Amino acid sequence: MISTTTTTDRLDRTRFERVALAVAATLALHVGHLPVWVSLAVAVALVARVVARRRAMGAVAAWLRVPLTALLLAFVVMHYGNMFGRIPGTTLACGMLALKLLEAERERDARVALGFSFFVLMSSLLFVQSLAFSVVVAAVLALVVTGLLALQTAPLAQPRMSRDLRSAGALLAVALPFALAAFVLLPRLSAPMWGSRGDDTLGSTGLSDSMAPGEFARLVLDESPAFRAEFMGPPPSARVLYFRTIVLNDFDGTTWTRRLSDGRPGEANPASTGPASFYDYTVTLEGSGDQRWLPALDLPLTSPDGATLSRDQTLIARRGTSPLRQYRLQSSTRAKMATELAPADRERMLALPHGYGPRARRLAQQWRTELGDDARVVQAALKLFNSSFDYTLEPPPLARDSVDDFLFGTKAGFCEHYASAFVFLMRAAGIPARVVTGYQGGWWSGEYMLVRQSDAHAWAETWVEGSGWKRVDPTAAVSPERVDLGAAQIDAETTWYGGWLRDLRNHLDIANRLWTRSVITFDSLRQNALLTEFGASQLSHGDLLLVLTIVLTVTMGLAAAWAMRESRTRRGDPLDRAWQRFRARLARAGIDERPDEGPLDLGARWRAAVPERSREIDALVGEYVALRYGSLVPERARIAALGRRLRAVRLPRRS
Repeated sequence: MISTTTTTDRLDRTRFERVALAVAATLALHVGHLPVWVSLAVAVALVARVVARRRAMGAVAAWLRVPLTALLLAFVVMHYGNMFGRIPGTTLACGMLALKLLEAERERDARVALGFSFFVLMSSLLFVQSLAFSVVVAAVLALVVTGLLALQTAPLAQPRMSRDLRSAGALLAVALPFALAAFVLLPRLSAPMWGSRGDDTLGSTGLSDSMAPGEFARLVLDESPAFRAEFMGPPPSARVLYFRTIVLNDFDGTTWTRRLSDGRPGEANPASTGPASFYDYTVTLEGSGDQRWLPALDLPLTSPDGATLSRDQTLIARRGTSPLRQYRLQSSTRAKMATELAPADRERMLALPHGYGPRARRLAQQWRTELGDDARVVQAALKLFNSSFDYTLEPPPLARDSVDDFLFGTKAGFCEHYASAFVFLMRAAGIPARVVTGYQGGWWSGEYMLVRQSDAHAWAETWVEGSGWKRVDPTAAVSPERVDLGAAQIDAETTWYGGWLRDLRNHLDIANRLWTRSVITFDSLRQNALLTEFGASQLSHGDLLLVLTIVLTVTMGLAAAWAMRESRTRRGDPLDRAWQRFRARLARAGIDERPDEGPLDLGARWRAAVPERSREIDALVGEYVALRYGSLVPERARIAALGRRLRAVRLPRRS
């Protein structure tokens, strides 16, 4: 399995492990979206390769690498159906990078592996572009550069990580102006490049087009931002801060779902009931995938370009267009939907699965018989929840008949439990009802509303004759604080980090928001607006490329001039610089510097000038010769000591 062939440029252990460390750090950034089998296989391959290398074994033989490559290709095609798209492509790239390390035995192989690591590293930004992740990517980038620097060291010298990290930081700092110029001047697409479409759903909103018990309890533990909303004025109060996202109409006894036909455009937009409830705002989505469901403050009055306002008043991004990352909306918290319900829709909003919830049906029919009025039936259900139910993130598991088991058994659950059971009761009582999922609450920074995945929420809507659909939040009957304070405050006791760390993360999000606005959503419109401030508006792509070329040429010219500047005291390494400074002092003392003279000849002339100091002269010249010509890489401590001795020599002034 292991080749024992050696070559003159074979990597030593230190250099190989530096390359392996850079490759491992690069692949680690992809673990979150790689299949488990790929992550495990890559980890095992890297560890096995390092262990084998420490045992003086060579590269993995070609007869094993070739089948492994074919197996990787086959698994990617079988798992994803093709090799194209973000996830299939990065999975293949990560696997190929790991396989490259298996054969990395010479400097050429190591350079190829590190060069490919740059590409794989940058591809991780197609999945996550947060400020914190970008900082991590920059750190791994520096690590890959140190791997290249280790290969530049003299063969018999040992690379030092601290020195190479400083050099990598300096190189990246020098490259920063070039990157900034390219970022500002490179022609932009109409949509940010990070929003490129894929055939996967990774990076989309945490909500899905189905809801089953337990799903929202998982979401509430996800503290990643879902979106930010900037209001053109004061934000809504917490009581009406519901961001409508998906409407679920069909129930099979366990899971609520929606049909494809539910996404058809609505016949008419809802109407606002007054300016006091009208809000104009901009939503900026987080994530990098093709997000179909677009959150909107309940109830949206219009739809942005590239999206459709469906019959159930949810926003759905159109397929075949650039993914929406930012859009502007108008909503009204008192808007009314259609006041007529079609017979087919009424029948559907009353449908219940056969054989499920017999006790819930009897209870709802009892309410209908005793109370009669729809509003009183709704209040009876809310009163039931308020009297004997508990709000918890860790509800006990439910039996096959989840509704009856929840209502008459466990009596403890999260928002999806209450929304599901409430809608079931309403339908059993003859009241059309449906489940709505979205987000409730958020953190107000003073300038924008930050909504995290942990703010995901489910509520209900019931049909009121003559008025249309009306929001009812059964969770508020059990835990009013969930609506007044938000999920973050209610659930703080269940998380290890508590409220103080959450507050810190919220305040740090101000920097994340600036990063998103300045970098992630920097498209052609923002580029044109930025250049307009400098008097360069409406530049064509050719003009931008020309300006970029000029800026890069001038910058590189200045850098080259700085690197080639004449400064004899700065030439060479520390040993040369110390010796050159001492020779300059000798010249001032009357012992002129001769370009064709070596250190021994210089020492001879110095002894002739001051014979009484012959022993001191021989010691200094001998130490310099030993350091300069007697070792490949002189010791830094001896260089520093010689420099101090040379500076301490007292020389007479030229007479």
